[in-house]
Amino acid sequence: MVKLRPASPDILGRMIIGAHFLLHSRDPEADRGFFRDILGFPFVDIGHGWLIFGMPPAEAAIHPFEASTALHRMGNEMLSAVLYLMCDDLGAFIAALQAKNVTCAEIQETNWGIVTTLSLPSGASIGLYQPKHATALHLNSK
Repeated sequence: MVKLRPASPDILGRMIIGAHFLLHSRDPEADRGFFRDILGFPFVDIGHGWLIFGMPPAEAAIHPFEASTALHRMGNEMLSAVLYLMCDDLGAFIAALQAKNVTCAEIQETNWGIVTTLSLPSGASIGLYQPKHATALHLNSK
C-alpha cells in the first residue's frame, strides 16, 4: 500500500495539471473533423482516429442542477456541461465561420454577453459568445 502524505489545501488547485472534458456526439467522427478542419484546434491522435484536442484557456461556472442533464458514470452522478467558445469579436468570428460555409443562429444580447450557437455536423450545437463580464481566463497563466 502506498502511503500518501496529506497535501496542504492551499496547493490542491496548483496540483491539477489540466481539465479534460467530454463532448458526447451522435456523429463523433464528423464533429472531430469540424474541430480539426474548421476550428483548427491542435490535436493528438491516440489511435483509430480518436482525436484529443488542445483547447484555449478555459474557465468554469457552476450553474444550478437540472434533472434532465444528469449523467451517470461508474455509479456516480456526474456534472453535465455545455460548451461555449469565447471570443473578443463575435462578429469577426462569425464572418470567418461563414467563409467556411458554417452558419450560426441569430445573435442574442444578454446581460452576460453577446451570444449565438453554431451547429456541428452531428446536428448538435455549441455556444459562442463575447463576454461582457470579467473572465477568469488569465488566472492560470504561467
